[in-house]
Amino acid sequence: MSETDKTESESEHNEEAQSGGSCSCGPVTPEARERAERITDLKIQALKRMEKIKYKIIIMSGKGGVGKSTVAANLALRLSMEGLRVGLMDVDITGPNIPKIMGLSKMGLEASEEGIIPVMVPPHLKVISMGFMTGDDKLPIIWRGPLKMTAIQQFVADVSWGELDYLIIDLPPGTGDEPLSVVQNIPDTDGIVIVSTPQELALLDSRKSLMFAQKVNIPVIGMIENMSTLKCPHCGKNIDMFKEGGAEKTAKEMEIPFLGRVPFDPDIVRDSDSGTPFILEHSKSEAAEAFQVIVDNIKKHLENKSKE
Repeated sequence: MSETDKTESESEHNEEAQSGGSCSCGPVTPEARERAERITDLKIQALKRMEKIKYKIIIMSGKGGVGKSTVAANLALRLSMEGLRVGLMDVDITGPNIPKIMGLSKMGLEASEEGIIPVMVPPHLKVISMGFMTGDDKLPIIWRGPLKMTAIQQFVADVSWGELDYLIIDLPPGTGDEPLSVVQNIPDTDGIVIVSTPQELALLDSRKSLMFAQKVNIPVIGMIENMSTLKCPHCGKNIDMFKEGGAEKTAKEMEIPFLGRVPFDPDIVRDSDSGTPFILEHSKSEAAEAFQVIVDNIKKHLENKSKE
């Protein structure tokens, strides 16, 4: 048996065991049956939760370090600043950065009869992250796939999202357990936004994100070029640290919309480290204006799709 066949076989066996289905190992145990019933209940509850959300958008990248979580956080904030009801789901289970970026590292979660209460960020943003559950952002989360999948199921099914206009789902890099779990638990996702920097190494992995979207049959809303250029603070000229225009060129080659480019702004770095939402602190900056253009393009794309 090849290594690929072995991996696929093990994956199928693990999925079957998790769902409580029968396999060659023996009869179904009461624990397995109870676990299967719990998963079924979660799926039903998830569908009910997601029915109250108008648009569900996945933010993903094929490679780490491209600023995907920063983009997701600022897009969610920009939408909420327009008076829209927005949710931000941080699905990077082992590396949750959204609490740090949003200045929420010390926040915890509470529960009610309606479910887990997400952390509220003015004016209209609800946030959920594994970072709210550890109590210490320095502690590593050392989990295998099944535990990650269970956490994501609970983010979807047990969190009291209420009625939302947008749910922004921030994925970890790559195309592994977390992206698969999201598309399985939110099958009616409206689309994927791919974030990349302009250099070829990052764009190579972005193409894999597109292929992932095609394989799971989710439309791609478009591509964002992050850290596009840096404006010299002395002379005002643009410095192409990672080249420029690579993402736009790649989007054209892949026949997907190009949503816009966000310049490299040192204030984004400083604000993320200090836990100050950039788009609130520097709403008149060039980068903030770029986020506005991207939000407008996303809204226009979804509205046009709704009319089809």
